[in-house]
Amino acid sequence: MASNKVTGNTKGLKASALRAAERIFRRRIRPNDAVTPEFATFLCEVSHEMGRQVGVLVDRRGQPDHVFVGDANRLWLPDIGRLRAGRGRLRGLRLIHTHLRDEPLTNDDLTDLALLRLDLVMAITMTADGLPKDAHVAHLLPENSDEEMWRVLPRQPLHQVALDPLELTRSLEEEFARASAAREAGGANAALLIHVALRGERAPEVSLAELTELCATAGVSVFDRVIQPRQSPDPRYVIGRGKLEEVLLRANQLGAEMLIFDCDLSAAQARAISDATELKVIDRTMLILDIFAQRARSRDGKLQVELAQLRYTLPRLVAKNTMMSRLTGGIGGRGPGETKLEINRRRARDRIARLTRELEQVGERRTRRRSLRTRRGLPVVSLIGYTNAGKSTLLNTLTQSKTLVEDKLFATLDPASRRLRFPRERELILTDTVGFIHDLPSELVEAFRATLEELDEADLLLHVVDISDPSYEAHIAAVRRIVADLGLAETPTLLVFNKIDRLDADELERRTKGLGGIPLCALEQQSARPLMGAMEEALWRGGHDVQLLASS
Repeated sequence: MASNKVTGNTKGLKASALRAAERIFRRRIRPNDAVTPEFATFLCEVSHEMGRQVGVLVDRRGQPDHVFVGDANRLWLPDIGRLRAGRGRLRGLRLIHTHLRDEPLTNDDLTDLALLRLDLVMAITMTADGLPKDAHVAHLLPENSDEEMWRVLPRQPLHQVALDPLELTRSLEEEFARASAAREAGGANAALLIHVALRGERAPEVSLAELTELCATAGVSVFDRVIQPRQSPDPRYVIGRGKLEEVLLRANQLGAEMLIFDCDLSAAQARAISDATELKVIDRTMLILDIFAQRARSRDGKLQVELAQLRYTLPRLVAKNTMMSRLTGGIGGRGPGETKLEINRRRARDRIARLTRELEQVGERRTRRRSLRTRRGLPVVSLIGYTNAGKSTLLNTLTQSKTLVEDKLFATLDPASRRLRFPRERELILTDTVGFIHDLPSELVEAFRATLEELDEADLLLHVVDISDPSYEAHIAAVRRIVADLGLAETPTLLVFNKIDRLDADELERRTKGLGGIPLCALEQQSARPLMGAMEEALWRGGHDVQLLASS
């Protein structure tokens, strides 16, 4: 609603000039006219007297909603969300402003058109004596990645402008509505991925490929990827304000609904970026937490996910933080903890304390079960590895069981244990565990500590590697780092190269040379026989019981 107060660069204006600018609020434009000669003439007179650009945001009834002043070269827009990039309808406002020189629409004009989702933008040039001369007009185009996101109309004398803004916005919004309906019918959230390429870190293409897989698992459709090389992340926006504007323009052009950063955002960065856009803002950890929330099935798993969510969101639970208010549903805001994203800090801490106590009880129950297995003298073998390496498939093949198997990241959250029988009446417990990932979020490691403690009792670890993945070496290194962080570096480990059926013999030999692993295809029981022999040799060397092996 108009406040009848002129904003912007008003310092130094004469009182008479300011009063003249305030009288713009009393002017009207017929709803079906983009501008009238009378309105344009008065606007140019005010601008000419000031020697500054003057702008007006006009609603669809033809009523001035905001009047603001710039300098000789640019406008100072009022605080209506200059960077906002919301979806859906246009804003219902058109920007009409003066240009003191005979210049066309500027990049700032077009950026404001797109980011504010204005009905249209018009720049009026003036003659030397301050009368309106020509009109430069632009409007948005329906979302299409193959076209410009706006159309700049040919320059024409002001008195010849015959554009009907109501008809234009009606047709545009019909196109936007059809595009929105098509996205909703597709059932996938639309996102732009953003990666800051820092020197010395892994290749952006590799990191973004993994983030794309995470998005597919979470049900997110990736519309585009943005890479910005930097010496260090921008302390406020990660990618810098200028680049953020470019990203928001691209999001508008493609119809994306969220920005996903391939890094962890600090609480301050998350708030700053969120304040700059009406899109959802999600970082890598939040995306992984969302996947875990979707995948958790058991009570233990749900408790662990909720605890991780709360520990992550606690620093971000601040007053009027629109980031969190937009995450109460959908990607980044679902799962056991979704209704708690906006509770106050005290209640969040109370809930964290309660969940921690419950998970301590879960850990005690797991300890008792492990003690029972130890008394029975059954050795324990745990499957570890990068997410989606094929651990669950191998468990099913070796034990003839039917645990959940999906070609998605983090398909397994809850550990599954099965008995595996060898010849000569030997048995062991084979345990599947949650998959690891590069830079596994600390909140997840802490929350899943009760689950990962299963690995403490393992007599043997089977490190399963997807040898067909181009990043297999980085995956091996990432898993080894996590194993070391868990204090398991001394546990005997067999390296298992899975998915050998996807490589030819020469490439397989090149990739496995010098690593000393056991190649197999987890889908084929026959190919797992060498692994069975290796496990038997590691656990029952010379016929000794595993307890003797462990004490030697």
